[in-house]
Amino acid sequence: MLNKYARAFFTRVLTPFAAFLIRRGVSPDAVTLIGTAGVMAGALAFFPRGEFFWGTIVITLFVFSDLVDGNMARQLGRSSRWGAFLDSTLDRVADSAIFGGLALWYAGSGDDNILCAVSIFCLASGQVVSYTKARGEAIGLPVAVNGLVERAERLVITLVAAGLAGLHKFGVPGIDVLLPAALWIVAVGSLVTLVQRVVTVRRESAEADAATEAPAQGSEATP
Repeated sequence: MLNKYARAFFTRVLTPFAAFLIRRGVSPDAVTLIGTAGVMAGALAFFPRGEFFWGTIVITLFVFSDLVDGNMARQLGRSSRWGAFLDSTLDRVADSAIFGGLALWYAGSGDDNILCAVSIFCLASGQVVSYTKARGEAIGLPVAVNGLVERAERLVITLVAAGLAGLHKFGVPGIDVLLPAALWIVAVGSLVTLVQRVVTVRRESAEADAATEAPAQGSEATP
């Protein structure tokens, strides 16, 4: 849901910056790699230590590379299958670092096995949600559904909650409950989205199989 509107807005905002990088000779692939490395550094250096505010700041600075690299490719007129593959693959790596960093916190100093498990579920379900769409499209289906919680929603909900929860260390009372609440929301939303996509793929595959069988039966009936 957010992906449809937020991506269009931030693409317009980031277009001048993308043009600046192009003039400096920076490639879209380089932006993708640097952005992923920055997200991983922010998530794995800060989150396992409970530094949610600063971790979120670092991650946010780099997470927009996902929009900048695609913008650069379009301006250069050389969008490629490799670029799309690299971008999608490294998105999964970045997401794993974010939820993995949270899981490490709850497995260690955060001392909450349930929230550690929820963080791991968010990590795994996010990967599977993306896989269902990719696999469905790979077998020729449109997978015409977005679902309740896509990647944009997962990141926004988690990072906003983590950043605000980090203000607890600056003396803001009670705000640390936002992160556990956000993780539960993302977990449930991801499960719903997974079910939505699986149901959609099942329906579309049945329709595609029926459409393929109909001409074959017709040709058999022709004398």
